[in-house]
This record gives sequence, structure tokens and C-alpha cells, in this order.
Amino acid sequence: MTTPDFELERALLAKGYLRVAGVDEVGRGPLAGPVVAAAVVLNPHDIPDGLNDSKKLTAKRRDALEVALRERADVAIAEASVAEIDEYNILRASHLAMERAVAALDPAPDFLLIDGNLIPRGLDIPSEAVVKGDARSVSIAAASIIAKNWRDQLMVDLAQQHPGYGWEANAGYPTKQHREALQNLGVTPHHRRSFKPVHNILYQE
Repeated sequence: MTTPDFELERALLAKGYLRVAGVDEVGRGPLAGPVVAAAVVLNPHDIPDGLNDSKKLTAKRRDALEVALRERADVAIAEASVAEIDEYNILRASHLAMERAVAALDPAPDFLLIDGNLIPRGLDIPSEAVVKGDARSVSIAAASIIAKNWRDQLMVDLAQQHPGYGWEANAGYPTKQHREALQNLGVTPHHRRSFKPVHNILYQE
């Protein structure tokens, strides 16, 4: 199993870029909740050990790494709302969240490593799209950890307002429990109406 490294960043620093940010989003697949993006600029001389794709880490390990990142790196987080997901589409909304996270970094980065195969059209900073970036770049892995922790906590908070859907465990993803709760309890304001399982319940004849 390959773990992410700092090679992409190192090559960019060698070209004269000073602040290379990793950018990732989480929450494209869920039926509920916003999509969340993070942008992280690591200190090349003080990179926390153990950075990896957030999905490969335990919650406890992610929490510890988040603390280290907030202390030792520049971190920004942004969301695109359920309304924006429904208005544009999930891809455009996830790109909006990425654009907002990048804009929130202060000082601004001068190069972006973006997870995926597309560069959001609203970004005017030199960028590279990195397929499976959270497994290749520690900066992107760091962004995936920050974004996932933020979104998971958000869904835990929403679960207290809307019990029964299991969001504290499934983070809004379409698990069996979540689908059954949709049928039995109906659609909340936090559900994505443009997503088929939600849409179908709203427009059952």
C-alpha cells in the first residue's frame, strides 16, 4: 500500500513556488448535508507523521492529526450548501466549496494540488489536478483529514436535531438505516432533493 509523500510539493518548491496547498473535498456521495472542502499548506520542515487518505485512518488517528495540522500548518475549510448542491449539481457544488476553501487561506497559496481529475473553473491560481491525490500527496491527504473531520462532526450535530437517520454513524451516506428512515420519517431540510433516493420519496405517486 503506497502512502502519500511530499514529492509533488518538493518539485513545485524547487520551481520557486512558496506556498503549495493541497485541496480535497468530502461528501459527494451522501444524501444529506453539505459538501465540505479543505485547503492545507504544510510547513515543509514540520510535516506531521502519518498523514494518509482520511478513509484509511481511524477516527482517533484523524483527530490527533487534525490537532497537529491546526498547530503546524495553514488550514482553511469551506462548504457548499444542500441548496447549492440541488441548484447546480454535486460536482459544481464541490468545486464551489474548494474555491471557497482556497480563498479562505491567508496568506494565499501560489500553487494548488487538487484531488481529482478536474480543476474548479473559479480558481485563478496555478493548479494541478491529481487523480487519487489523497494517496499521493501529503498536502491533499491533510486536506482530506480536515474536511472529513469537519463534515463528520457537522453530521453528528445535525443528527441531534433529526434523530432516526443515523447520521452520527453514516454521515448522511445512503446506508440501509438511512434509506429506511427516509421512507418512514420523510425528508428533512438537510436532504439533497436532487439525489434520486430523496427525489423519489418526495414525488411518489
